[in-house]
Amino acid sequence: AARFIQEGGAQAVKLEGGEVVAEVVRRLVDCGIPVMGHLGLTPQSMYQLGGFKVQGKTPKVAQKLFKDAQILEQAGAFSIVFESVPAPLSKLIAETVSIPIIGIGAGPDCDGEVQVVSDMLGLYTDIVPKHAKQYARLAEEIKNAVTAYVTE
Repeated sequence: AARFIQEGGAQAVKLEGGEVVAEVVRRLVDCGIPVMGHLGLTPQSMYQLGGFKVQGKTPKVAQKLFKDAQILEQAGAFSIVFESVPAPLSKLIAETVSIPIIGIGAGPDCDGEVQVVSDMLGLYTDIVPKHAKQYARLAEEIKNAVTAYVTE
């Protein structure tokens, strides 16, 4: 993480997970490295979560997300990304913790919202999240351009 900051010019790091990464968050923050958490659908472990699915629909998972958000806040995270989480749960957590909750497909009541640029640009056709608005279909354009090149 320190190399990302020092050599790469990053201003912070983002870690996926809650309680399981809390000690790492705490240590990074103690070293002066700002950390953003990421809960809900975590892309690096989405297949362990059952694929590209909304997280927090059951009371058990919702309670875990709620607890994990509080743990990340206590560990020193400056913000948390909530991805593919039911809007009522996101709202409740955003109202409970003091750090910003940034939603990706998590409803209108988060403190902020982001979209993934590859989703917005239509770079992938196999997985298109329901919450993502495509402003272009670049996968098709790229395929057409490469096909035209190969044909020449």
